[in-house]
Amino acid sequence: MRYMLFLLPFIFACSGSQKSDLSLSESAVVFSNVNIVDVRNGEIMENRHVVTDSGKIVQIEEEASQWPEEVEVIDATGMYLTPGLAEMHAHIPSPPVPDDQILDVLVLYTVNGVTTIRGMLGHPAHLDLREKAIRDEIISPRIYTSSTSFNGNSVKTEEEGMQKVVESKEAGYDFLKFHPDIDADVHDAIIQKADEVGIPFAGHVSREVGIRHALKSEYASVDHFDGFVEGLVSEEVDPYSNGFFGYNFTDIADRSLIPELVQLSKDHQVWVIPTQTLLTRWFSPKPGAEMAEEPEMKYMPASTIEQWIASKDRIISGDQYNAEQWERFIALREEIMMALHQDGHGLLLGSDAPQVFNVPGFSIHHEMQDMIDAGMTPADILKTGTLHVAQYFDREGQTGEIVEGADADLILSKNNPLENLTTLRQPEGVMVRGRWIDKTEIESLLEDIAERNTQL
Repeated sequence: MRYMLFLLPFIFACSGSQKSDLSLSESAVVFSNVNIVDVRNGEIMENRHVVTDSGKIVQIEEEASQWPEEVEVIDATGMYLTPGLAEMHAHIPSPPVPDDQILDVLVLYTVNGVTTIRGMLGHPAHLDLREKAIRDEIISPRIYTSSTSFNGNSVKTEEEGMQKVVESKEAGYDFLKFHPDIDADVHDAIIQKADEVGIPFAGHVSREVGIRHALKSEYASVDHFDGFVEGLVSEEVDPYSNGFFGYNFTDIADRSLIPELVQLSKDHQVWVIPTQTLLTRWFSPKPGAEMAEEPEMKYMPASTIEQWIASKDRIISGDQYNAEQWERFIALREEIMMALHQDGHGLLLGSDAPQVFNVPGFSIHHEMQDMIDAGMTPADILKTGTLHVAQYFDREGQTGEIVEGADADLILSKNNPLENLTTLRQPEGVMVRGRWIDKTEIESLLEDIAERNTQL
């Protein structure tokens, strides 16, 4: 297997007042003297000793213990341990993309501290990748994957829609992915069948359906704020003239309607994923050639970067695009974001990657900066990628926070992310499913990907 995890000899002698009575395997790792980021309360638990084994956090101690020589002990004095982040609007490439490029994407997520991904355009190959990740055969986050796309072309009739729901459930996909242009009657038939067989649904909001009906239908999540801007204009306005996620409606949106949509999301327990960085990067006035010079672009194939430049420049050179309206559009989306954060059911962290100038893993850090720019605090932002994700998957207490019994998905950083989230951009190491990838290995993996992509 191309990417096999390995442990580097990073063993420290550990002194303690007494020998630990834990029975540990050879895969156990101890983070000694580390500061725990408590994402639930937004506080720091200082100088703890976190013991992981077999993919779980098995013990958190205030006093150091003596550990068997075979246990890897990481001296994390002065450092901070944060739960691994989730990318809740991820994409995994599909065949015929070569296997090595698919695996590269999974590595990029992981080394950037993304330990869980929710794939938003499923393929049968992703079901196999999900199982390989569980078995630690590849470097990869935990994978949740959607079905193949439900859209106006793939489900043209109610019968087709219901049949596709059943097939998706039987295939083992975790949820259904909605794309635009689903007829309203077909949409409702799909919802009814999905509720019947017990499979969630999420994604885009078709203009034929509208945001209010989508929220009342109790989507697991609405992504990109899709339909929200459209829901702020009069019903007399042609919904098909909305532009890119409602951009054309920026100056006619009635902001007084935002609380109504927010309340609907809360009443029907619909999570919302902003993917703000999709709009602040792909849709920004900054020329594609300039963005192509950003350091993280070397981790994508050169041919992909060329496509991204063309796609971006095509959008921002259009007759209906101007930078001033883009700024007002972003401000409107920030207002929606803050309203949903303060009064809605909740936000989930997701950036939409790989997508135009959104490099997997790196883009989640851009998304967090966009949330800062909108007015959210680092503590609240961390919740969207950790604790809220645990609640979304109905795994609270089992993942998304550093407590005994939870998944050992962790990020070790030099500085306190509650003070500055950018410290997570350069982790000292990442743990996924209990397997430790230190900074040296992270750098080696990235160098390998960069070298290979200069030739693609």
